[in-house]
Amino acid sequence: MAIPIVTIIGRPNVGKSTLFNRLLRKRIAVVDGEPGVTRDRNYALTTWNKKSFFLVDTGGYVPSSTSNMESLVRAQAEIAISEADLILFVVDAKVGAQWLDLEIAKRLRKTKKEVLLVVNKVDGAKEESEACSFNKLGLGEPISVSALNGRNAGELLDRIASSVPEKITGEKKPESIRVAVIGRPNVGKSSFVNALLGKEKLIVSETPGTTRDAIDTEIRINGNFFTLIDTAGLKRKSKVKEGLEYYTTLRTLRSVERCEVALILIEAPAGLLKQDLKIAQQVRDMRKGMVIAINKWDLVEKDEKTADLYTRALRQKAPMLDFIPLVYISAKTGQRVKTTMDQVLRVYNERRKRIETAELNQKLEKDIKARPPASVKGKYIKIYYVAQTDIQPPTFVFFCNYPELLKKSYLRYLENRIRKHFGFLGTPLRMKIRKRE
Repeated sequence: MAIPIVTIIGRPNVGKSTLFNRLLRKRIAVVDGEPGVTRDRNYALTTWNKKSFFLVDTGGYVPSSTSNMESLVRAQAEIAISEADLILFVVDAKVGAQWLDLEIAKRLRKTKKEVLLVVNKVDGAKEESEACSFNKLGLGEPISVSALNGRNAGELLDRIASSVPEKITGEKKPESIRVAVIGRPNVGKSSFVNALLGKEKLIVSETPGTTRDAIDTEIRINGNFFTLIDTAGLKRKSKVKEGLEYYTTLRTLRSVERCEVALILIEAPAGLLKQDLKIAQQVRDMRKGMVIAINKWDLVEKDEKTADLYTRALRQKAPMLDFIPLVYISAKTGQRVKTTMDQVLRVYNERRKRIETAELNQKLEKDIKARPPASVKGKYIKIYYVAQTDIQPPTFVFFCNYPELLKKSYLRYLENRIRKHFGFLGTPLRMKIRKRE
């Protein structure tokens, strides 16, 4: 048996995501007053009373809706119900049992799975007295909580821990490589993850902004474990509005912060846009590994020279990103989707590479002699030696007599020479200057 799954189900705007965050004791799901904010299934591993389980947040469940988006959300909720070992059915004490609650309760009774009826927004004695009215849903004694202020959250966690089955410990799994799948809205991030998984785990829609939370998905390819983080599309700062857009953009940046390699998707027909370049620069500033996947390659008319010409044009437009590998893919057809992960693995290993000090100095000494630093106000800058002091990102420290006078352009020259000799594909380097004591 794997780690148990506890799924949160309920109609829109009853506080499912707030409860999800409360039970995890941290903010993961986007919470907003606007109904329908949560759309995809959002997974997180947590532990309570020495019991580990996955908690799953779902979108607002509307069983009989004909709306396209609500139908997609319903399909995701149905998958979450089928995966669940325990279901938390959340209702709203402020408004009482609604017809949608009755319809969902009927659906849940048919699953024959254990359901805990959670009455949310019970902030005091008044709401507590009204919680018993939910008995008519036929799902047992309700549990009263307030996800917003934490009332009875511990008691609910106790009930969950006592209800989920024990996890059987299996073979220890190798460390997983964390990959953030990022890009402008509607470039095909969710389609890429689905193509890689071979199943519809994430909602795919032609409407930009469908993915609002960062979703972690683990996959094994050729013996290597990857954790894919499918994220909301990054937008230009000027277009990030207050509220929901702000938080989803912030969440994407946080996803990049916790990844080792960022897979940046761009649209082949549109080419490299300013937004794409800005995203790549943000990742470079965070010094994460990078792979650029040029998606929708199937929509481009091409011959045997098209890819080379496209690559040359992209490199000319963004020479500062010339160390990043490019892969031409189609998430729709599956073309070179798994090849992309080969490049991700390669970049991941490059970030962990360490060069011996003797070899590093032997190679760079010739480059420094061929092009020494320019003197400043009659002072000659002498670089004594260099050492790699860290990995992830690879960090190089140059020791010299006047570190404050060494120009950034010369540091770029040294970085280019390091790449020339040692590679570091797709890996931003950290370059430091120190005064030799």
